[in-house]
Amino acid sequence: MTSDVFSRLGELKLIPVVAIEDASAAAPMGQALAAGGLPCVEITFRTAAAASAISALAKQPNLLVGAGTVLTIENVKIAVDNGAKFIVTPGFSPKVVSYCIEHKIPITPGTLTPTEITMALEHGLGCVKFFPCESIGGIKTLKAIAAPFAMMKFIPTGGITPETLGAYLEFKQVLACGGSWMVSKELLAGRQFDRITELARKAVDLANSIRPGGKS
Repeated sequence: MTSDVFSRLGELKLIPVVAIEDASAAAPMGQALAAGGLPCVEITFRTAAAASAISALAKQPNLLVGAGTVLTIENVKIAVDNGAKFIVTPGFSPKVVSYCIEHKIPITPGTLTPTEITMALEHGLGCVKFFPCESIGGIKTLKAIAAPFAMMKFIPTGGITPETLGAYLEFKQVLACGGSWMVSKELLAGRQFDRITELARKAVDLANSIRPGGKS
């Protein structure tokens, strides 16, 4: 299952990252994303509604649901019990990573330094999150840090916009990008699901227009 999840993320190229306050908005949000051609979402454990939202989304066929901002093994257990298919952490926790590997749960741990990427390699991982990408120099910094790690794939997340998305997806070592502009807190609060569909469709069209290796 692990390789299947990463293959699917690579096909989609985009992971909507969502902090949801009201679990009742989860199901229509998932439907809105899928309608826009983006059947994938990462629900962050930054709100009390996260587990319930994951549970609601996991019931939707063909929607790939992950859990983000996972800090502990207990978070992993809650996420997986509610239907999450992959785990994303903001930093590198050897305990969380080892638990996920042992239980064959796909995980992309947060990394920012060569030391953390090396730790991921030592744990047998082939893909990591690069976070927070924009605030520490964006694609230029990612390319510099990734240079010694040609075997590693990255999912840059943190501050990416439609204007900067292309530069990341052109880089061959980028598997996919995490972004929140498609499902902002304001859109969710206003239950503007048609707008979420519209933004998802535009994001997908943009991502599909970018050729890996184009300018990297």
